[in-house]
Formats: sequence, structure tokens, C-alpha cells
Amino acid sequence: MNLDFLPRRRHFLQSWGWAALGAAGALAVGACAPLAQSPSPTAAPAGSPSNFPPVVFVHGNGDSASNWITTQWRFESNGWPRERLHAIDLPYPLARDLDDVPQPGRTSAAEHRDFLAAEIDKVLKATGVQQVVLIGNSRGGNAIRNYTMNGGAAKVSHAILGGTSNQGVQINPRARLNSEFNGAGPFLTALNNQGGPGIEVTPGPKWMTVRSDKNDKFAQPDGEWLGARGVATGITAAGPELKGAQNVVLADIDHRETSYGPQAFEAAYRFITGAAPRSTGVQDEARVTLDGKLTGMGLGNDPAKGGFSTNLPLVGATLEIYATNAATGDRVGAARWRKTVGADGRWGPFAADGRTAYEFVISSPGYATTHIYRSAFPRSSNLVHLRAERLNDADRAAGAAAVVVFSRPRGYFGVPRDRVVLDGLDPAPGVPRGVAGVSTSRLRLPDATPRAVPAQFNEERLVGRTWPTADNHIVMLELQY
Repeated sequence: MNLDFLPRRRHFLQSWGWAALGAAGALAVGACAPLAQSPSPTAAPAGSPSNFPPVVFVHGNGDSASNWITTQWRFESNGWPRERLHAIDLPYPLARDLDDVPQPGRTSAAEHRDFLAAEIDKVLKATGVQQVVLIGNSRGGNAIRNYTMNGGAAKVSHAILGGTSNQGVQINPRARLNSEFNGAGPFLTALNNQGGPGIEVTPGPKWMTVRSDKNDKFAQPDGEWLGARGVATGITAAGPELKGAQNVVLADIDHRETSYGPQAFEAAYRFITGAAPRSTGVQDEARVTLDGKLTGMGLGNDPAKGGFSTNLPLVGATLEIYATNAATGDRVGAARWRKTVGADGRWGPFAADGRTAYEFVISSPGYATTHIYRSAFPRSSNLVHLRAERLNDADRAAGAAAVVVFSRPRGYFGVPRDRVVLDGLDPAPGVPRGVAGVSTSRLRLPDATPRAVPAQFNEERLVGRTWPTADNHIVMLELQY
């Protein structure tokens, strides 16, 4: 059961007894089994912030630091100081199609590694310690492995890889051999032959992988999710495992939940501290302050001509924030915040109410006016990064009077595993049965008459309002969990 949705009680966090950093986790090195459950949740490092190792989070392909919001909240809710939790934001987060061929708006494996190295050095300097914990999702794990293999191992105590395609998304010497994700290619071949016979990890750090038993879209024997249905990939559900690592298997989680879900947090916490967290839920915070970056999309090489993802500041964009009625999506009063962002793209800090749902409105030349509806934020965060969107060719071709996108950045939608409902449609449009593999559902409405549009993902419910495409508006309903 996902504990994020259980009733929360406000209280100050307590310190607990120290659990020796680096102690063995719930599973032996190299083991492959479901994560054990502890009957007595205990531990977090006690005392001053210096007792807590800094953690550096590395997001996946096309993603941003904002994916780690709920993971950071879980660490904080178990006593980890906020200043010891750092999520990097790769400016161009998409990998190149071929790693050795420059591609506008995309990052090579070496560029990714070098960016991570610079961020780690900043954290080490700021905290005055000698080592960090690295936690990466998907492609983020490639950067971690590349960094440790190329001189960074001494700066890392623990490395945790969630859903990383360590054996590739396919093993095919004839298809894009120089892709970062081809298990037969030079990049992964080098990573998987660095530690001697039977060892696929860099000596020094303690290593853990987290994978799904069968529900990771990029660890499938069939190439359906690569656009090649019926073609064998040479990969199994065990593709994210590494020889020489503690390999944890979690039932039915999806590709992103291997890092961003509550079970993945519990596995990571145990691995770092040697004991269970007090809770995998999120504790409410009495005062909530929100901040983040406004970002946009590069033009070109992305499906439907919407542009490719970037994490670059959208300089000159304006953000307005409105409190909303959580049941109807209606605005409650005038804008609570308004700011035109500068060179750093930061739109805050905004003093929020942890019980109030909000509508974030981004206005910027070249983009649709983007209305992002979010449920209440229980804790503070400076990772509330918001991306301006564009209407795409399919929206225009369909003659949509209003467009509503239901988005789950920290996981995927899967039926029948999940209940995914958008505007009464169950399942929501575009959500297939089987492996959880899509994170958005797009609704094109023939009528722009203003009205509420409800959406539900399992226990989390959102309500937004329609806005007309004729006036270049788009609506995003973005889940927290």
C-alpha cells in the first residue's frame, strides 16, 4: 500500500539512534530477491547534519531534478537535512541517438558524466565531506557508472541505480551500435567489463540496483516499447542487475518507480543506513515554501514538432499562481504570486498553504499559455520546476477546442495495475493495458466551454479547468505521486 495517502499528522521530526553508515542492507551482495520488510522501523543518523551523508540524485533521460521531489520529502520526513539532498538538472537531458555523433539539444555520455562530476565537486566543497551517496534513475545510472569508472570512485560511498538499463534496452550489434543504450555497443561493453571476471561495477563504492520483477518497459524481451513489436531484444526483466551489486527486485513497479516510488525509497534508505526508515510516507510541514525553475522546449527533433526537452531557464517567462477549489478547479480570488523570471529561471520563493491546491500559469512568447494544476504541497521544495508547453500538430489536426494533458512525472500509468481516469474516461485516453509504459494521457475536447475536468490516479485526484486552444492555451494536470 502506498503510504503517501494515509492521513498525516503535523509534528516535529525526532532524531533516532545512529545506524552505522555503510552497514549491510537487507540483502547480501549479489543477491536477487524481494526487499525484506523490517518489523521495527528504527534508524536515521542522529545529531548534527554532519552525520548525514550528502545525497546526489541523478534524473533519467529527458527528465529533470523535479522528479526527485517526493523522494527528497521522504528522506526529510525521516530526519535527513534538506541541505544534504541535492538533485542535479542536466541542461540537455536527452541522450544522443548515436553517442559519437553530435546532435543539437542532446548530451553525450561523456558530457553527462562531466556535468555530474562538476556537481559532485560542488556538493563536496559545500559540505566539507569526502564522499557522497549517488542515486540515479534510468540513464542517470549510466552517468554514475561512467563517473566512477573514470576516476570518481573515491568520492562515492554508495551508488544506487533504479531501472538503469545496465545490459541495454537491446543487445543488437546491427542496430545503432553506438547508442548509449545498446548492450552490444562500446559504451555499455566498457562499463560491464571494468571489474574483472564476474564483476560489472567499479571497486570501491557499495553498489545496489533496484528493478521491477516484470513491469519495466525498458527491460522486456520483446521490442514493443522500442517501436519493434515482435523483435527479440535479448534483454530480460533482469537487465538492470549488475554482477557485484546488491540487486533488489520489487513486484510490479514500473521503470520510474524503481527510483521515485516509496518501495524504492525504503530500499535506498536501508542500503545507506543499514536500517529501515520510520515511514515511507511524507510528513506535513508547518510552513511550506516553494521555488523552482521555469523551463521550455527546444525546437526540432521531437515527435509532433512540440520540441525537445531542455532544463534551460526560460528567461523572461512570467508565472502566476492561483489558489483553487480542489473539487472544481475554480480560482479562489486573485493571483497569489506573480513573477517574471531572470537569467536563472527561478520563479520563487512562494509562501504556500500546504492544504491548498494551486494553478500555475506560464506565459512566454513562442509557447501556449500553460495552465498547470497541482494538488497541495505538504512540504517545501525548491525543485518545483515547471515547463512551458506547446500545442502540437495532432492537436491542431484534430481541431481540438481544448486540450487537457494528465501527467505522472514520477511514474507511469498501467492498466489493470492502476485506476487512471480522465474526465470520466476509464481508462484515460492512450493508456494501454499491460506493462506500465506511458506517463501522460492527452484529452482533446470538441467544446471549449469552461468547465471542470477531473482526473484520478489510484488515490490521488486532481481537478482542472478547460481553456480554449483558439487563444493558444493548454492545460496540464500534474500528479505529485
